[in-house]
Amino acid sequence: MGEANNYSKIENLVIIGSGPAGYTAAIYAARANLSPIVITGYEKGGIPGGQLMTTTFVENFPGFPNGIIGPQLMDLIKAQALRWGSNLLEEDVLEVDLKQKPFLIKTSTKTLRTNALIIATGASANKLGIPNESKYWSKGISACAICDGATPQFKNEDLAVVGGGDSACEEAVYLTKYGSRVHLIVRSKALKASAAMVDRVISNRQIKIHWETELINVEGQEWMTNLILKRSNSELTEKVKAKGVFYAIGHTPNTEIFKGQLNLDEKGYILTKQGRPETSLFGVFAAGDVCDSEWRQGITAAGSGCKAALAAERWLSNEKLTKLVKRKEVEPSQANKDIESEISTKENFNENVLWHKGSYALKKLYHESKSPILVIYTSPNCGPCHVLKPQLRKLINELNGKAYFIEINIEEDEDIAKQGGVTGTPTVQLFQSKKLINEWRGVKQRSEFKKVINNLL
Repeated sequence: MGEANNYSKIENLVIIGSGPAGYTAAIYAARANLSPIVITGYEKGGIPGGQLMTTTFVENFPGFPNGIIGPQLMDLIKAQALRWGSNLLEEDVLEVDLKQKPFLIKTSTKTLRTNALIIATGASANKLGIPNESKYWSKGISACAICDGATPQFKNEDLAVVGGGDSACEEAVYLTKYGSRVHLIVRSKALKASAAMVDRVISNRQIKIHWETELINVEGQEWMTNLILKRSNSELTEKVKAKGVFYAIGHTPNTEIFKGQLNLDEKGYILTKQGRPETSLFGVFAAGDVCDSEWRQGITAAGSGCKAALAAERWLSNEKLTKLVKRKEVEPSQANKDIESEISTKENFNENVLWHKGSYALKKLYHESKSPILVIYTSPNCGPCHVLKPQLRKLINELNGKAYFIEINIEEDEDIAKQGGVTGTPTVQLFQSKKLINEWRGVKQRSEFKKVINNLL
């Protein structure tokens, strides 16, 4: 199966979203021989894989007694969905028409028709909206400590986290690996996190908690240098030195394209039947954080994805709309594992290899090659990096070997990242003949990279 490529037919089931809810729904639907299409999303509403792609250790997902890195967990669930026959469409949904039967879904490049739909679009991280937010976004302000915490600018500097829940506490503890001190800015008198996370924060001497305090602005020059804080019960402000501040202040459900078509609550969450995945429209089901403003856990999202798939299967059967797909093999082959590239050295360097890793390959090709060189700066636990790297590996074949790709781990090659002015991961820089041609920050469609490279060839 793999990537979806046939859109002339009417699908049994389309799943919008690719977090624990979306991929779990895909596993169940694929095992029911429904051959579901999963529209993973790409840039809108967060990244494929959902919020677990921006967490460090997930310690409360059953089956991993020692915990597991969030992006690794999502890689495993995705691989399981693919193994059973799910089809992935790695694009954004631009439009949904639920008044038509079958339902109509338009993505960046395709138009789909489907008898049943599962919405698992999750929620996006909130911003504060402080005056200098846009000026210092990615220049000190971030919504992802896991993505950006390891960048050189934050090493041994004072950092801050805004929020008081599990995510905020987790990020504060994580950032103590890199920063000299972490300010945890909490609006209330208590932390809302789980007891285990509260204990870790309270016992960590590198974390200073600012109770009943709000971040009202930041200031600096080219890079952020100070926080402006205000006590909740006072008009007095305080200036606190910090080179980075990370938001962990909640999320807003990704339901904009469904407004006017489905019943939503006052906060924008999709309304479903009590304890069930059915929405206000027959044949449309919802799962995960897009319809859950209370629990918002990876395991509850996965469970709701299971229910949505089972409910969709039953509904399709009752409506006599099911078209089962016959498997070529009764038992699917084992799931593919991502293979980490070996670090290039003087001894093992091979110029015929197009994907390299490490500073040796970068220095050699930068000085000796006239081909375009795409440098991908990553960090080990960066969820967006997990999304982007497979896309860039596909680009190798699409360019027919006419460009080199070099992955730089910013923790292992900190000096290289500093020289490149990297302020977060993933960052991609395109060089040719020792000149910087272009730079991209964050996850982008591979067509964007391909177009710029082709212009150089």
